[in-house]
Amino acid sequence: MPSWQCWKKRSTLRQFGEISMVSRGANMTWDDRIAVDPDVLVGKPVIKGTRIAVEFVINLMAWGWTTEQILDEYDHLTAEDVRACLAYVGELLKGERVYPTPLAVRRA
Repeated sequence: MPSWQCWKKRSTLRQFGEISMVSRGANMTWDDRIAVDPDVLVGKPVIKGTRIAVEFVINLMAWGWTTEQILDEYDHLTAEDVRACLAYVGELLKGERVYPTPLAVRRA
């Protein structure tokens, strides 16, 4: 994908950052806690004020780590940071489109 399309996708995603997450009665958006800066981890989305990438947090969870385990190991993070990572990825996936293509015919 050309870089301008990636930028367009990111800027469109930023617009969706307005979707709020309710946390113990307080409204917040993932945009409050997630930053995309070309000078930090080559532009990967990170938790603001850290060099911890959203993908890293999501991978920890995929490997079976609980929010509590993540917070114990990375004590400068908060539960809201972890939820913001999940919300960010959720918004990314909402914009994902799958287009079926015909299967290639195998040559014998």
